[in-house]
Amino acid sequence: MERKDAQREAGLLRAEIERHNRLYYRKDAPEITDAEYDRLFRRLVGIEATFPDLVTPDSPTQRVGAAPAEQFAQVRHRVPMLSLQNAMSEDEVRAFDERIHRFLGRQDMDAPEAASSSASVSCTDPSSSPARSGGDITYVIEPKFDGLSAELVYEDGVLTVAATRGDGTTGEDVTANVRTIRAIPLRLQAPPGPGDLFAPPAVPRLLEVRGEVYMPVGGFEDMNREREARGEPTFANPRNAAAGGLRQLDPKVTAARPLDFYAYATGVVDGLSVGSQWALLQALRDLGFAVSDLARRVTGIEAVIREYRRLGDLRDSLPFEIDGTVVKVDSFALQQKLGEVSRSPRWAIAFKFPPRREVTRVLDILVQVGRTGALTPVAVLEPVRVAGVVVRRATLHNEGEVARKDVRVGDYVEVQRAGDVIPEVVAVQTARRTGDERPFAMPVACPSCGGPVVREEGEAVRRCVNASCPAQLREHLAHFAGKRAMDIEHLGDKLADQMVDRGLVKDMADVYALRYEDVASLDRMAEKSARNLLEAVEASKQRPLARMLAALGIRQVGEALARSLAARFQTMDALAAAATIAVAEGAPDPLAEVEDVGPVVARSIRDWFGSPSNRILIDRLAQAGVRMTHEPAGAVADPRFAGRTFVFTGSLTSMTREQAQALVAARGGKAAGSVSRKTDYVVAGADAGSKLDKAREMGVAVLTEDEFRAMVDDGNGGVPPDAT
Repeated sequence: MERKDAQREAGLLRAEIERHNRLYYRKDAPEITDAEYDRLFRRLVGIEATFPDLVTPDSPTQRVGAAPAEQFAQVRHRVPMLSLQNAMSEDEVRAFDERIHRFLGRQDMDAPEAASSSASVSCTDPSSSPARSGGDITYVIEPKFDGLSAELVYEDGVLTVAATRGDGTTGEDVTANVRTIRAIPLRLQAPPGPGDLFAPPAVPRLLEVRGEVYMPVGGFEDMNREREARGEPTFANPRNAAAGGLRQLDPKVTAARPLDFYAYATGVVDGLSVGSQWALLQALRDLGFAVSDLARRVTGIEAVIREYRRLGDLRDSLPFEIDGTVVKVDSFALQQKLGEVSRSPRWAIAFKFPPRREVTRVLDILVQVGRTGALTPVAVLEPVRVAGVVVRRATLHNEGEVARKDVRVGDYVEVQRAGDVIPEVVAVQTARRTGDERPFAMPVACPSCGGPVVREEGEAVRRCVNASCPAQLREHLAHFAGKRAMDIEHLGDKLADQMVDRGLVKDMADVYALRYEDVASLDRMAEKSARNLLEAVEASKQRPLARMLAALGIRQVGEALARSLAARFQTMDALAAAATIAVAEGAPDPLAEVEDVGPVVARSIRDWFGSPSNRILIDRLAQAGVRMTHEPAGAVADPRFAGRTFVFTGSLTSMTREQAQALVAARGGKAAGSVSRKTDYVVAGADAGSKLDKAREMGVAVLTEDEFRAMVDDGNGGVPPDAT
């Protein structure tokens, strides 16, 4: 076959195979048998093998998966992927509707709707959806899929990048994995519309499509049966299976998972003009995406509630899992006016379904020890399926809850999945008691290490205060190595589990005693990976004191408070001394001099440093060369930052919010989460919200992102820029 003939046939085969993919995955209306499909596919594989230069990124053959990745690259979303506020009742969703009416005001409600543009989609078609009828808002109500959010970037119609939601600003690059999902088009199909042979309808030049990667219930059950037959562990629920499938380092593993995708939103768009959410869903469908047929456009909040009830009735019969509905103002013009608050849009809300309940029997009550030492009673249950998941254990929260509900071993209890995730015991069916049930009592010593257990005044939870307690160690080690703590790259949950199981790490200081032979012996740890891990461990020794304090897992001490403690005491020795001295009645408490340290927090810090095992841990970390000071030797705090409080609002473009806060802390300042009289500067990025308004009301200095960068880079010669 000549190359030009091969090129022509390959193009026809790609188009034909993708057409059959759409018929099979979108419309459930296949025209050919699986054997016929396989023949077409094998023919294309054969042509591309003979002429490798003809392989294109959008070829169906590229869905089989690329080579495994060592780790995921980071992708910054051009437009943040916001989270939604939740409504758990009909009254709460009515309150959502009332807030929208109040915010827009009667003038906006009664004035003719004008075309405008949002941050993501050009709005030139306001007539495609009425904004209101008799003062009521028109909404689109869609199923809330229980999967993993993702963003797909198409340039000139071809899929180029796919990323997870991540923290809403930055996600993980899962392009190679997404290419294996047959329901996702590798190339957009031209939408219907005016065009001819010489000028066919064009696809958008840039299209960022957002939606949900999920696993159908049938595919999930089939996959679990196959895994069980092979002696492999099964997945707890379709959502976990979908999330795990999408985040595989080897795309071939993803390709073997029965993943699917529904589109429901966009990010940045160039070349698509619609004026409403309803019109957008139709446009996405025309471009080749699966869009839920369950979505409805209704006017008025009572119609929304009726539709919510209808979807609730359908929930158990659907081929995929949903945990509620998403309610969105239809008009993009109104969406733009409404804006966002606290990183959530004002114009949308997640209307959640009530948790499902089932009845089962309590076989035993055990006590688990968490990362922070919290002792949690857990009911061991006769296996029962709740919301599609087999539940064998359920939390009882704390001893107060056990007493209040009077849960006993042998009781029949009602179980639900809180938020459709965490199983919990809701109520006891006392009428079914026989008299053989056994009451439960909390242990007075840690069930893992036998160490002392404390219950602070006003708290419902007992805690083990031994930082080297084996039960806490796995989670504690992963937390210690996390990005916001000591940031030991490559040391994740699975590696932490192996280290603890093999006895390589008995406390945090053991991490710094690891040898190459120890690390290389771990599963799936090649020579290069072992050396990379040891280099990361060595680099972590230079993390500042604030990171160390956050990493230690001291109760009540998070990142912000760790920075304040480090700035006040400067060294670990000084903090330890302040935490262990006896404070006479009426005398000043050095811990209380730190902002945000009250009696409860001070007691927590004292309990931690009062433990002999924790003091030994600090000594061993210091002996290993881990830095125990706020500033490196010879460092001088930047006077423009030292002692000043910064608040960040809106989206930053040159760095993440966490990076900006770290820059402030490194220069002796403090990053706070809310604006108060103690705030010195508010740094306002794009789409700044209520914090900016409050700063202006209170007369707090406001900096743009560029002005903040100038302070960081010393662009003003040490003088803060004029603030607006």
